[in-house]
Amino acid sequence: MSTKSVNFDGMSTMTTNQDLDPVALRQAFGAFPTGVVALAAEVDGIQVGLAASSFTSVSLDPPLVSVSVAHTSKTWPDLRRARHFGVTVLADHHGTVCRQLSGPVESRFEGVEVSVSDDGAVTLDEGLVRFDCSLYREVEAGDHVIVLLQVHAVEHGAEEDAGKPLVFHRSVFGRLERSA
Repeated sequence: MSTKSVNFDGMSTMTTNQDLDPVALRQAFGAFPTGVVALAAEVDGIQVGLAASSFTSVSLDPPLVSVSVAHTSKTWPDLRRARHFGVTVLADHHGTVCRQLSGPVESRFEGVEVSVSDDGAVTLDEGLVRFDCSLYREVEAGDHVIVLLQVHAVEHGAEEDAGKPLVFHRSVFGRLERSA
């Protein structure tokens, strides 16, 4: 195993090597705050969904967004069979719903108010933004698959009524504070 010191201007010396500790790497990745979305659809008459903190915009032409899903996901193989997907940007009051969407499959939508499009996209009624998407492409990326989704429709309320997004940082939920 080779180790070398790297010095960045104004930063302390960092030791690098070929064998990054997965726990330390997860903690480092967790230092970057992200929003959280629900990705959901109706598949064979059943609502299927998951929560993801890896959502990002990709392209305006064509309109694309992405989410990363672990290869170990038991939900994605069923969910990927959907014609359309709903992507809901979760609000800061959705912490419990987010945990529920990460819990037992059979109870993920219990008590959650959703809308289902004619194409089977499932979105949460109280989301900040709701997208109707279809699968554009999947890209293998290590222990995840990057799911590229083409956006067909988007719905969001007026900015002053929208509320604030749910923020995931260092494995806990937080709120985005806006300064005046």
